[in-house]
Amino acid sequence: MTLTREVPLVPHQSALLFIDVQNFSTKREGGEFAHLPDAEFEATHRPFIDRIHAETIPNMQRLQAACRAAGIEVMYTNIESLTKDGRDRSLDYKITGFHVPKGSWDAQTIDEIAPGEDEMVFPKTSSSVFVSTHIDYILRNLGVKQLVLSGLLTDQCVESAIRDACDLGYLVTQVTDACATITPERQENSLRAIKGYCRQLTTDALLAELAALTPAAEAAE
Repeated sequence: MTLTREVPLVPHQSALLFIDVQNFSTKREGGEFAHLPDAEFEATHRPFIDRIHAETIPNMQRLQAACRAAGIEVMYTNIESLTKDGRDRSLDYKITGFHVPKGSWDAQTIDEIAPGEDEMVFPKTSSSVFVSTHIDYILRNLGVKQLVLSGLLTDQCVESAIRDACDLGYLVTQVTDACATITPERQENSLRAIKGYCRQLTTDALLAELAALTPAAEAAE
């Protein structure tokens, strides 16, 4: 048998994870940008914010709806401390200045892809969700073997999750146009760099794959 990453999703053993799609990092008033003067924000981050709201987030919405319809578990992880003062944050986050207090507006997943009533949200204080949460334990309890990743930023927390998921034995599908980072150049560099760790599909391609599934085909897996 030839081993490969190019394995179509089997819904009952798959999960979709949205990474850091939260108010903190997607809104002008979010904590990542609120301190910036208007001129600096417009020059350095406005194109990114406009791009994700015009392109990336609509793809996330389509992905979320299709995975829910296919019976694929949908999960979320957001930067959020377990404390109000952030004393539990990683050293890296403290140095970077990332502080998202427990229960804050900044910590909430954006309304456009708000979690369902019984969908799981994992607060994290490290770049990789596998380092500062118990998501690996939960995925194994659910029988998940294939992980679909979407989120922000492609070249930071998304990359970290892909590498750790691979090392832990998951087959990873990165939805390339449902991930984003600050500039198109950084996006392309990241996608090239991480390609050896995962299967890369566009939103359209993954939705077509899901639409082609039949109960008989899934049962055969």
